[in-house]
Amino acid sequence: MQQNIKPDGTPYNLYKDGIKIYTTINYDMQRYAEWAMQEHLKNELQPAFYANKKGDKNAPFSKKLTREERSMIIDQAIRRSERYRTMRQNGVSIDSIYKSFRQPAEMRMFTWNSEVDTVMTPIDSIIYYKFFLHAGLMSVEPTTGHVKAYVGGINSKHFQYDHVKLAKRQAGSTFKPFLYILAMQEGMSPCHKVPVVPQTFIDHDTIWIPNTTCRPELIGTRKTLKWGLANSENYISAWLLKQFNPASIVEIAHRMGIESQVDAVPSMIYGVADVNVYEMVSAFSSFANKGVNAKPIFVSRIEDRYGNVLATFTTEKREAISEETAYLMLNLLEGVINRGSGIWLRTRYGFTAQIAGKTGTTQNHSDGWFIGVTPKLVTGIWVGAEDRSVHFDNLAQGQGAHMALPIWGLYMDRVYNDSSLNITQADTFLVPDNINVNINCEEMNVVNEGDFNPDEYELGF
Repeated sequence: MQQNIKPDGTPYNLYKDGIKIYTTINYDMQRYAEWAMQEHLKNELQPAFYANKKGDKNAPFSKKLTREERSMIIDQAIRRSERYRTMRQNGVSIDSIYKSFRQPAEMRMFTWNSEVDTVMTPIDSIIYYKFFLHAGLMSVEPTTGHVKAYVGGINSKHFQYDHVKLAKRQAGSTFKPFLYILAMQEGMSPCHKVPVVPQTFIDHDTIWIPNTTCRPELIGTRKTLKWGLANSENYISAWLLKQFNPASIVEIAHRMGIESQVDAVPSMIYGVADVNVYEMVSAFSSFANKGVNAKPIFVSRIEDRYGNVLATFTTEKREAISEETAYLMLNLLEGVINRGSGIWLRTRYGFTAQIAGKTGTTQNHSDGWFIGVTPKLVTGIWVGAEDRSVHFDNLAQGQGAHMALPIWGLYMDRVYNDSSLNITQADTFLVPDNINVNINCEEMNVVNEGDFNPDEYELGF
């Protein structure tokens, strides 16, 4: 709009000049996405979080926080509040402002059922809102980069922060595929076996050994890369990191569409880098688009009141990885759904479609992720609290398979059942011509060999 002016030389007014903005958002898919987020958080996840924190005097914060640390978080929230800023602008002293935060006041509060008019102190309202879990979702057509659904948060009136493009949180194991890309590019296959053994790294004179939750009897054995990614096994990720180097992984991530800063350190295999939903969905979309990254866009064109086109927008495309590597990564990520942390999509939601994906859980289970890839749609979801110190006290409830994946399942169930969208469970990933790589790993079909129970844990974060 800034590049276009009206015939009389004046700039266009977005609100008065009859400007028409054509978005890529699909109305029905947007409704399904908003419903899925509300359905999971309102009826399952938020009640579970309240139950998890019941009787905890430190709630909603982690038991690990000291009284001073909790007070600091609340103080920061006070200073960021609109009430504080308004009073300061009006010349009210800081002491008087803090005193007012402890005096009861009338206010309208958000609840999952409806808005409620009540009386409470502003400081109590801050603590009340800290209990809420938030989420961000973006759904993209991988071949065009067109965003079909975009949900920045749980309620746009009371929580206006965008958890898709503005918020950045640790990626957890959703970052591990970038490491496996290197393995595929260097000639390994999903069925390539590597040792499940501890690895030692020296980083700035500090010795670091990645942990594992692998069953003891599997230590020292050799397992396939497909098993390693399905079970998010840190020892296998660490072994791969030893074969390559952190800088190469950073380069791959940026080529795939990650724009945030990623430090080239060994701990990157845990997904410690802060990223957003937008760039993670962009990166994973490359797998379903023959290795080509199509940068997501929201607007296709802008017209004036007479139908004259003022601006058109096209997707920026670039080859991130080869078509063969992209297909091998899809095969690896299908293992996550069929035998790994994404198995709920088969057992709980009953999907029979070709689905590739990855869950992610971060330190202290502060963040839960799931990114699901289908031939025609790639959807990423993040779930967590506003503060990283607010989280479930156990990994069973705090992992990505429990926090984020159900939203994907609910959303895609609606999508698959809407025939007008032309997205079905019969859709398949395209197989490259002349591919000659073994992708049928025997151990992935052995009962209890790498089986995963989402109710118990997520391996390797």
